[in-house]
Amino acid sequence: MDIRLVRHATLLVHLGGKTLLVDPMLGDKGTMPPIVNSANDRRNPLVELAAPVDYLEQIDGVLLTHTHKDHFDDAAAEKLPKDKPVLCQPADETKLAGLGFTNVVPIHETAVWEGIQIIRTGGQHGSGEIGRRMAPVSGYVLQVKGEPSLYIAGDTIYCPEVENALAAYHPDITVVNGGGARFKTGDPITMTAEDAAGVLRFAPETTVMVVHLEAINHCLVTRADFREHLKSEQSAGRVLIPADGELVSF
Repeated sequence: MDIRLVRHATLLVHLGGKTLLVDPMLGDKGTMPPIVNSANDRRNPLVELAAPVDYLEQIDGVLLTHTHKDHFDDAAAEKLPKDKPVLCQPADETKLAGLGFTNVVPIHETAVWEGIQIIRTGGQHGSGEIGRRMAPVSGYVLQVKGEPSLYIAGDTIYCPEVENALAAYHPDITVVNGGGARFKTGDPITMTAEDAAGVLRFAPETTVMVVHLEAINHCLVTRADFREHLKSEQSAGRVLIPADGELVSF
């Protein structure tokens, strides 16, 4: 299995002989406004895309945890081939079909796609009223015989739904969306460094890869913050904090 962090939560995942593009935010740096009600006015994305040449020609499908603009932007809707399979949570099926995608595959609970077992998991994109407004979001467990299992938690804080997925599927690799994204009011809506530490404590058998960092203006917890908080686990090889464009092989 290979995972390349392209930027933010956008990944290229190669497993089972197939390549999935996860949560594509494909617009150029600064082409989107700041997140509403955030603590600064920096335009998004904060950094350029770090993708291989002709990457869209190499993908076999797209996997979406949800369709907030930092996970599926207007550029993705325009640039992605409309006939490519788009695997998504059921709540996003109608939207994607309306954008002209002709091969939308909603994952209700579990599905097998091109030999890959895909299990949809839950999450909480924040707490209280903010979490309810940001819903629904999903994560996915990907399993292929003979390869490491992968849990993409999606936009969620550390919560019972995450613990349930970890306990049920014992993933070898867990990708968490960090950054501690937040608005001017309320608690974080994606994982903080302490949230990631909670994953490590609950599931000592998993390797945690932290993404969703330093690319959107309301993600305030940096790579350096995560490294400092998780330095003992990182030195033991249990934590990966890739740079944009970095390829990690398992």
